[in-house]
Amino acid sequence: PVISSSCLLPLSLSLSPSLSLVASDIHTETVQAALAKHKEEKMALPMPTKRRSTYVQSPVINCTPPDSSSGSENEGALLRQLSVGADLEALDTPSLLQPPSLQSPDSWINHSVQGSSTSSSASSTLSHGEVIADMLAHARIENSAPPPDVTAAAAQARDFSQVDRPTIPPLVRGMSRGQSRSGMMETADGIPVNSRVSTKIQQLLNTLKRPKRPPLSEFFMDDQEEIVEVPQPDPNTPRPEGRQIIPVKGEPLGVVSNWPPALQAALVRWGATQGKSPALTALDITGKPLYTLTYGKLWSRSVKLAYTLLNKLGPKNEQVLKPGDRVALVYPNSDPGMFLVAFYGCLLAEVIPVPIEVPLSRKDAGSSQVGFLLGSCSVSLALTSEICLKGLPKMPTGEILQFKGWPRLKWVVTDSKYLTKPGKDWQPHIPAANTDPAYIEYKASKEGTVMGVAVSKVAMLTHCQALTQACNYCEGETLVNVLDFKKDMGLWHGVLTSVMNRIHTISVPYAVMKACPLSWVQRVHIHKVRVALVKCRDLHWAMMAHREQRDTSLASLHMLIVADGANPWSVSSCDAFLNVFQIHGLKPEVICPCATSPEAMTVAIRRPGVPGTPLPARAILSMGGLSHGVIRVNEEDKNSALTVQDVGHVMPGALMCIVKPEGPPQLCKTDEIGEIVMNSRAGGNMYYGLPGVTKNTFEVIPVNTLGAPIGEIPFVRSGLLGFVGPGSLIFVVGKNEGLLMVSGRRHNADDLVATALAVEPVKTVYRGRIAVFSVTVFYDERIVIVAEQRPDASEEDSFQWMSRVLQAIDSIHQVGLYCLALVPANTLPKTHLGGIHIFETKQHFLDGNLHPCNILMCPHTCVTNLPKPRQKQPVGVGPASIMVGNLVAGKRIAQAVGRDLGMIEDQDLIRKHQFLSEALQWRAQTDPDHCLYVLLNAKGLVVSTATCVQLHKRAEKIAAALTEKGSVNTGNNVVLLYPPGIDLIASFYGCLYAGCVPVTVRPPHPQNLAATLPTVRMIIDVSKAACILTTQNLMRILRSKEAAATVNIKTWPTIIDTDDLPRRRPPMIYKPPTAEMIAYLDFSVSTTGMLTGVKISHAAVSALCRSIKLQCELYSSRQIAICLDPYCGLGFVLWCLASVYSGHQSILIPPLELESCLPLWLSTLSQYRIRDTFCSYSVMELCTKGIGTQTEILKARGLNLSCVRSCVVIAEERPRLALTMSFSKLFKDLGLSPRAVSTAFGSRVNLAICMQGTTGPDPSTVYVDMKSLRHDRVRLVERGAPQSLPLMESGKILPGVRVIIVNPETRGPLGDSHLGEIWINSPHSASGYYAIYGEESLQADHFNTKLSFGDPTTLWARTGYLGFVKRTELLDAAGDRHDALFVVGSLDETLELRGLRYHPIDIETSVSRAHRSIAESAVFTWTNLLVVVAELSGSEQDALDLVPLVTNVVLEEHHLIVGVVVIVDPGVIPINSRGEKQRMHLRDSFLADQLDPIYVAYNM
Repeated sequence: PVISSSCLLPLSLSLSPSLSLVASDIHTETVQAALAKHKEEKMALPMPTKRRSTYVQSPVINCTPPDSSSGSENEGALLRQLSVGADLEALDTPSLLQPPSLQSPDSWINHSVQGSSTSSSASSTLSHGEVIADMLAHARIENSAPPPDVTAAAAQARDFSQVDRPTIPPLVRGMSRGQSRSGMMETADGIPVNSRVSTKIQQLLNTLKRPKRPPLSEFFMDDQEEIVEVPQPDPNTPRPEGRQIIPVKGEPLGVVSNWPPALQAALVRWGATQGKSPALTALDITGKPLYTLTYGKLWSRSVKLAYTLLNKLGPKNEQVLKPGDRVALVYPNSDPGMFLVAFYGCLLAEVIPVPIEVPLSRKDAGSSQVGFLLGSCSVSLALTSEICLKGLPKMPTGEILQFKGWPRLKWVVTDSKYLTKPGKDWQPHIPAANTDPAYIEYKASKEGTVMGVAVSKVAMLTHCQALTQACNYCEGETLVNVLDFKKDMGLWHGVLTSVMNRIHTISVPYAVMKACPLSWVQRVHIHKVRVALVKCRDLHWAMMAHREQRDTSLASLHMLIVADGANPWSVSSCDAFLNVFQIHGLKPEVICPCATSPEAMTVAIRRPGVPGTPLPARAILSMGGLSHGVIRVNEEDKNSALTVQDVGHVMPGALMCIVKPEGPPQLCKTDEIGEIVMNSRAGGNMYYGLPGVTKNTFEVIPVNTLGAPIGEIPFVRSGLLGFVGPGSLIFVVGKNEGLLMVSGRRHNADDLVATALAVEPVKTVYRGRIAVFSVTVFYDERIVIVAEQRPDASEEDSFQWMSRVLQAIDSIHQVGLYCLALVPANTLPKTHLGGIHIFETKQHFLDGNLHPCNILMCPHTCVTNLPKPRQKQPVGVGPASIMVGNLVAGKRIAQAVGRDLGMIEDQDLIRKHQFLSEALQWRAQTDPDHCLYVLLNAKGLVVSTATCVQLHKRAEKIAAALTEKGSVNTGNNVVLLYPPGIDLIASFYGCLYAGCVPVTVRPPHPQNLAATLPTVRMIIDVSKAACILTTQNLMRILRSKEAAATVNIKTWPTIIDTDDLPRRRPPMIYKPPTAEMIAYLDFSVSTTGMLTGVKISHAAVSALCRSIKLQCELYSSRQIAICLDPYCGLGFVLWCLASVYSGHQSILIPPLELESCLPLWLSTLSQYRIRDTFCSYSVMELCTKGIGTQTEILKARGLNLSCVRSCVVIAEERPRLALTMSFSKLFKDLGLSPRAVSTAFGSRVNLAICMQGTTGPDPSTVYVDMKSLRHDRVRLVERGAPQSLPLMESGKILPGVRVIIVNPETRGPLGDSHLGEIWINSPHSASGYYAIYGEESLQADHFNTKLSFGDPTTLWARTGYLGFVKRTELLDAAGDRHDALFVVGSLDETLELRGLRYHPIDIETSVSRAHRSIAESAVFTWTNLLVVVAELSGSEQDALDLVPLVTNVVLEEHHLIVGVVVIVDPGVIPINSRGEKQRMHLRDSFLADQLDPIYVAYNM
């Protein structure tokens, strides 16, 4: 061969002499060494928890205290000594890791119980230690009472019987919600004990403490924008140092006199002169010869087919096909003879064959992509055999199924009996080879598209000549072909070159190889074969099956062509095969690896060596160098070396260069890895029908360093990555399509597969069934490995294998895996010859259809480009200068005011409005028969009504009973325990008449006392109630046996049943001396599980009722409908107070009744022509989900909502925009105005801050940038902007209310572009918390607090909610521009992660979008890890699909890494009566192992 001396590598590339007898696989040794290194560190990884159907929760596990004898200083050291399977035998649950001892109890409390990093507000900063101390100090609450079980109710469907479940102790609102219970179960002496979940999380934290791999410079955060900084190159990165490569020339293509002018001419010649000579032998499934096709038969049948194609296909024998038309060839792998005839028949008819795989079903992997190929080649005719046609999937009519994405095809059967023999005078036309396409070979790209590479007649012929010369084929010899004869080497050698040289091909189908792996070796032995065409897989299988065979001889082999010899891990297969078969006469020099690609065809092939000469050298390259695209000999760390064998020299008559794979085709340096490009007459010509893509691949002109083209001749990109070694030998290190670019470094999918396989996979996974691909998540490629798990592999084996693969890949390739998934055997989409369809597998992974049975995500290791955590600026600047700065910058101070409450002129009204009890008496005198309340049942029928005088008389009876039976004193608290209805209202006024303070409590749920009764008991204890007013029915429940099982029923205060009271009047009706006296107590459980009672004074009641009256224009002639729970907040005010104050009629619909009759609320609105209605989110959700699809039926029943002017959702949260919008859209057909729906907002310190009302502009919606919001800044963006969050105004600010936005840390007012805490000044704010212990500081802090600067005199109440104020373009009633208040979320609920502030609802919205099977989700933090709980609505096999999708979406949209993903059954996430998630309860249940999750994944 001609070698220009300049293309030799710098000689530093030392090449090891090839070892002919390598017993053990080089790569396996490497991997074992790498793993041994990891073993020294002994890292216990937390194993995922999986639900077993037989899973029995063992109490031992829940309550095993850490062994206190061995207190260890270093909490990490002990965990490191645990190997992954520590102490597993002792436990009955197979998937546990239970360290024998963690550390001394006191250090242990501090380590594992850092509270959820919720917020920086004053209300949640106590440490767990203080909480416990606090509890013991106030141990007056019965400690013996068990904590209320928060799980029993969770299993029910989500309904209104769900509970407000507070936590003990119910001190004050501000008490830090440490893990005061069940986060760690307390033992008797107050030391928390270990639970399984916290152990695993502790392990997870320990694994995360290890330093991350590549110290890449991170993205940094600009004040305004996140700028993605390109990682700074590492100064130690190896760079190419050689000089520019010179093109390498193959030997000249010799001219042999008897070579045919066209390939068909060879067939003519052999058919005429050597008709008896065998052309092809096909084997049956047992490996025995089935039939032999001679050259004579091949010729005559091909001519018959050509004649039939050109003349006999039309109905009247007119010509259907013209020369140059494309025809699909659909033949099974087991029928090479039929294929051979069809292929040559097409060549003789001058139509272009397009061989494709036999479609097996409509859902074939990549079927629509094959349709794309047929479409781009405009194929309308398919040739097939009779047997194959019978096996194709049919429609019921018997027609062949229309495959997904395929054009309509006409099917033609080519069996001999259907062909017509031409007359004597008909001869096929055989021109000399020209540049017209001869055939089209399909090729799948990395993205999964299937394209057709067109090969011209001259290229086909030249390629056959070049192969004949390179392989030294002789006429009449025998060849065994194990490859697919439809494409690639199998087609080039076994169908084309073989006919040119009259070779006898023995075709060994894939099915035979599966049944009898040695069949090809036996054929070589029997037929004394000179050339065999195999893949590494066939070498491997033959070697495994070798024991059964004694007397095989491979001495006749002159060439053993290894088709995938370019694969880096073919080295070990070749060595091992040689090792076994050398004693059977196999000569080392006959093993000939080669490199090919569909575009460039054969790129290089090793020529058979001369016996006795030294074998070619091998390159031992540094993996690190390779990942930077540089060739470096591996000297230092033998673990990260790649051994590659050469693939011989360039093909005869070809010219080769190496160019950069990305960007312009610049020539590489001699020590640089690049893409091999070829110029040769024997290569593909184009992607048929795709001129755009063709140009970039088939017409490449390499350029030098200056960018100037090096010549005129076009090269073809081969898609192979490699370099030219000493002696012009070609080395291939990977394929372009297997290239994974992670953080600017290149990794080869095949190398990763090799490493994974070297981790003793035999027990766990199948060798050939591993897919490696990358997915783009958060601005970088992330590597995913999917493998099929053997059915007998245990959980432990699989988990251990997975963790070892992680470590091996980390050590050897220095790259982190993002996700490793194991799927059940035979579930990955296959290609036709049993390989894995990588693109479809990736699609399944991204769509959540992979259904893994084991999964391990490692985002913490491999995501190294997160934005820098935010450092909070210390507030060093004085408040005044901040204020001035804001004003200079033109920023408004964020504040807003409702309109004035106005003066009351009329003396009568003053009396009426001073106290509600007086208002009721006044109404009973002046308008006795005016009906104030109407209560409906589930059928929509009126159950009871109350006029002014009836209500007054009822209240008097109750007041008399209280003073007589209850012997209560003025100012005593009385608990009202009633179902929603008029009794509740009457009892409330009865208490006011008697001078008592009413406390409304939701009654316990009779079917679920264990979960609901403790809350009732707690409110009764906390409020120190002197007496309970209730119904007979509930009184029985309170004293029942079932109740006794949950609480102590002997210590109830006096219980009075108000069902049948005697007609008595109290001696006098109590009148409070001042309006500052307490009117009632309002108790509620917050979403963080805090039980909070607030005191509402008479003055506040009047001011609030007056404010609502003005806002909603309520007066006696009006009617409103209320579908709310009447126990706390604004729901209670509207249900019990507003009607008595304003005189309007309230139609009461208990939300529970909607469960038995969903349309109840809407049909009431329609029937009574209601203009104003109030509901909760739960009611709206019930209607949307339950009857949103039945609007047509409802319309037919005459339901009409055009009367509704305002429908207000009462809530203490950010408006649920998606729900209100879908409600409006769904019921638009029933006449509901799109402007009708709005929301209200209240909080604990002030029950009603905003409500839409009747006048004023519609609620506005803005889109804010989520990135800025995390920094507590508000930046408005356009709708549809990336990372934008829609927020709706929470209704108009009520009359008499002032709102200001304040920085919760500095307590200074903020500008309107900032997110801050909403502070309120209003006459109807609550007077303070109702606390057992006088926490004056907290009262002052939350109810009477002052700004640190600005306006230091006004007293404000802190709502505990974050929000902002924006001035809109709309005008309010007075003609001024309207200031809108937007509520973003509760300060207590926020998660502080990486210094940024996150609202759980935003993360949950993303999570719920991630997969169709996620019904609901909730997030919380635990020891700075983000935990996502997702409810699975689909089948349990979807459970593990959710893990990567949830991790992806949170990383993409929130730049956070999820620490733990918990998949649970629907209905597990606890929800309170207002329809809000109780995330802290969920957290406590999770940490106490009470959720019974389907799967828990700990992300590494």
